[in-house]
Amino acid sequence: MLGKTYDTQVCSIARSLELVGERWSLLIIRDALFAAVTRFGDFQHNLGIATNVLASRLDSFVASGIMRRDGSADYILTDKGRALTVALIALTEWGDAWAAPGPPPILYRHAACGGEVTAQAVCAGCGAVHADETVVRLGPGMPADYVAQRRGGGRATA
Repeated sequence: MLGKTYDTQVCSIARSLELVGERWSLLIIRDALFAAVTRFGDFQHNLGIATNVLASRLDSFVASGIMRRDGSADYILTDKGRALTVALIALTEWGDAWAAPGPPPILYRHAACGGEVTAQAVCAGCGAVHADETVVRLGPGMPADYVAQRRGGGRATA
């Protein structure tokens, strides 16, 4: 894990990185979500990850509630872990557009009908919006003292 390197940040992205921002983390979750991998040995075999690193990541996922252990040796995603699906789809789409050398290597499909599944920014009133149309406003969880410390010297980041 990254450790507590974002203590000065009041930001949900930074908090998320503390839980899933390490190099192997999202690949482990990807295999659990989309390949139904649950066994330590299968994660290790599929990813080629060192066993000590894998054990550390899986233990941290269990400790943070992203995975749970069942009665056997399986690591099962919790609702919290499965909620990362849209984030992984969004990262895949970004990678397909900006980092892949050719056509997408995988496609996400709706199990019930086979339709394409995508990640989108959606306005509650207008529907899908482009990234350029998205702005940030301070939310109710932004501490007033954090904002006050940053006024005058720069912008507050959310």
